Amino acid sequence: MTPTKNPPRPGVPTGAGAGRGPRGGRGPRPSGAAARVRRRLSGSAAGLAALVIAVVWTVPTAGLLISSFRPAEQIRTTGWWTFLSSPDVTLDNYRDVLFGSANDGRLASHLVNSFVITLPSTVFVLGVAALAAYALAWIDFRGRDWLFLGIFALQIVPLQMSLVPMLRFFSQGVSVGGVQVLPAWELTGAMAFTNVWVAHAVFGLPLGVFLLHNFISQLPRSLFEAARVDGAGHGRIFLRIVLPLITPALVSLGIFQFLWVWNDLLVALIFTGGDTATAPLTVRLAELAGTRGEAWHRLTAGAFVSMVVPLTVFFLLQRYFVRGLLAGSVKG
Repeated sequence: MTPTKNPPRPGVPTGAGAGRGPRGGRGPRPSGAAARVRRRLSGSAAGLAALVIAVVWTVPTAGLLISSFRPAEQIRTTGWWTFLSSPDVTLDNYRDVLFGSANDGRLASHLVNSFVITLPSTVFVLGVAALAAYALAWIDFRGRDWLFLGIFALQIVPLQMSLVPMLRFFSQGVSVGGVQVLPAWELTGAMAFTNVWVAHAVFGLPLGVFLLHNFISQLPRSLFEAARVDGAGHGRIFLRIVLPLITPALVSLGIFQFLWVWNDLLVALIFTGGDTATAPLTVRLAELAGTRGEAWHRLTAGAFVSMVVPLTVFFLLQRYFVRGLLAGSVKG
């Protein structure tokens, strides 16, 4: 008798593609609108469009970089592209804007002021936002949802609407019915940085709490239940469990806050009082071209002095930034 083959069972794939699954083979191909979008974004036309956008985006920055190393007379009379045919390099622009006279630039001291303003403003937002987000996500108390809704709604309040009330709060304090409830913040010297620290923190906290709350609320509940069974309180849970897990999100928020505070001009111009001893780099850059714009060539070097720190921060923390953006987008 010739042995008979086993008949195929229902639901078991047969043929050359049998046994292939999501890990062992190609798996099911996407269909519908997702497949069409994927094909369009991976085609040659999409690659060419991305290349054109990259060139258009990069050429002005490259021209600004080249101009920062050209003599002032050549910057005034010829375009930056003439550098390619007759290169002439000098560091006078950087020397003037960093260590020159008060009229030429002297950005070195303002660069220090930018660090003094940016670092505490960023650290304060990260600390308070992480604590508030944990409380709103995992501590059950009355009015929690309404409080989170109010914090979320604060993001739509325009920054310009709160500048005058906050400035009056710093300069005049708070009085109710003629009774002084809170005194004015009469801060001078180095303590004047406190005003701009508080202002940046207040403006950055709503977005920070919202972002971290969405991240922390997605953490597995089993982690918190196991920690409570072991006798851990909220403080230990936050320090030992939550903080290590939300590091990518904290770094992403820190990069956003750092870049926003570093590049800010409006808040710094208002709350530092226009004092050169506390003014950051952006305030001095706005004055660098002169009253009539006759020294605009200094802006080429000044712009790259202000750009080097944000670029360094972004490239050093890029891997955490990408992880923070993708966290929670997929399961498993």
